[in-house]
Amino acid sequence: MSQLRIALYQPDIAGNTGTILRLAACLGIGVDIIEPAGFDISDRSLRRAGMDYLAAVTLTRHVTWERFEQWRQASGRRLILASTKAALPYVDLAYRPDDIMLFGRESAGVPDPVHDAADARVLIPMIEGQRSINVAMSAAMIAGEALRQTGFG
Repeated sequence: MSQLRIALYQPDIAGNTGTILRLAACLGIGVDIIEPAGFDISDRSLRRAGMDYLAAVTLTRHVTWERFEQWRQASGRRLILASTKAALPYVDLAYRPDDIMLFGRESAGVPDPVHDAADARVLIPMIEGQRSINVAMSAAMIAGEALRQTGFG
């Protein structure tokens, strides 16, 4: 099991969250959900979105951004934000085995204070004129690179 984690800032779409939970279960990555979410994140709701993979995920819910930040800082982990406003391509960052990869809301990304709290910001390069890649696809791409660099352990 990897020490890497995926954090979702106030996710909007249960299906994307379920896809990320399934990804995390299959890759041995923990998931943090920073509330409030834009959907009911009861176990039943997540079970439907994450199918039968929910039991295999190390899932932590944080009731607010502030509570998540307190936990993260106490754990000494680096926060890597995926952002269309970043300049550094995600493949050019040297990932650490205990990084937390943060993904914003599908509808709005993250607010400035969250953006500013990140230790690093990475971008998935895209062709001109495209707005963004689906958050679950972004999580898969960045987590895959982080795992590749850190040896899947």
